[in-house]
Amino acid sequence: MKVKFTLTLFLTTLIFCTTILGQSNIKTETSIDRFIENKMLETGIVGIGASIIVDKKVVWSNGYGFAERENRILFTPSTIMNVASIAKTFTGVCIMKAVEEGKVSLDEDINNYLPFKVINPNYPNDKITLRHLATHTSGLTDRNPFYGDSTYYYEGRKPEQLGKFLKDYFVQGGKHYSKDNFLNAKPGTYRDYCNIGAGLAGYIIEVRTGKTLNEYAKRHIFKPLKMQNSGWALNEIDITKHTKLYEKKGESIVPIQLYEMTTYPDGGIRTSVDELSKFFIALLNEGEYKKTRILKTETVKEMLRFQHTETNKPENVNIKKLNQGIFWATKLGATRIGHNGSDSGVRTFMLSDLNKEFAVIVFFNTKLDEKDEGIYFDIYEELYKYAKDLKTKQTTNH
Repeated sequence: MKVKFTLTLFLTTLIFCTTILGQSNIKTETSIDRFIENKMLETGIVGIGASIIVDKKVVWSNGYGFAERENRILFTPSTIMNVASIAKTFTGVCIMKAVEEGKVSLDEDINNYLPFKVINPNYPNDKITLRHLATHTSGLTDRNPFYGDSTYYYEGRKPEQLGKFLKDYFVQGGKHYSKDNFLNAKPGTYRDYCNIGAGLAGYIIEVRTGKTLNEYAKRHIFKPLKMQNSGWALNEIDITKHTKLYEKKGESIVPIQLYEMTTYPDGGIRTSVDELSKFFIALLNEGEYKKTRILKTETVKEMLRFQHTETNKPENVNIKKLNQGIFWATKLGATRIGHNGSDSGVRTFMLSDLNKEFAVIVFFNTKLDEKDEGIYFDIYEELYKYAKDLKTKQTTNH
């Protein structure tokens, strides 16, 4: 098996070298190309797509390796992939659009919106708000291993209906209910990253707008930004453009089935590097991409605003290392802003410098062992340095 794996990686690297002109706007192989190819050779990552944004414009994009290794289909910036938790930023935009429309308030008790009551048994008299859900301070939690075992559906199986799942999870007597679904923490006082809470936030938008989240996002995000190859479910996108997903097991890289999720607002978006770049630019540019506006300037500012201060923050948050917007956060020791994603078969980054001057998006279609997790960050950081260099050159030339 090890010989077979090494041979596959060798052949993959040869194809990188012969196809690089077709995948890059740059005419010769650059140091960033060589760095990424070497890391892929070391680890077995099958496919990568990336873009660099400088001053709210895409200045570089490229693909490496394969979207489908078995048939030698290249991974390009237009390859579609599920982006894991980056999807929460789309849910965040949907929330803020519903705020603009007067459908919801960030600080209203969510029980005034829901057809069932969500009550933390440890703090039954304290309200939970959309702001709490969107900053992961609601006092709700993902019960593990239940979340990972019960909310992912493979081989074409359809997920449980979102509203029913949430009612069963949060309402006493429901088949998924447990006191362990709640923290012993008053809303707003403790940060605990909660995927099911994001699912609940998305469901509230569905209830209040009368539209499914995919319909609402299509109207207010995908269509205005011409994101024609983006959607929340497999049946919304061209499956022939979707990457296969892979996982490293020992010395082998094995394909895994595509899947869908019950709590799709927390990680269900499928898009490409090219199309996600449009969305990211709109957020970095106060809601506007190429004269197309998806949110008002003041709405985006509130979404991206750091919600925590030294005198008003969760007890377990050091704002010098972490701060939070509406499904938006600082990363890497509070040196970047945006969102990352990690799920079965995928790893994603969508991060900008704090001044929103340069940014990187990168997709990986291969899940590595935990010991190799740092490779993703090595590649991202190299792209970030390259982005910084491009920004410096652009500034110097002007």
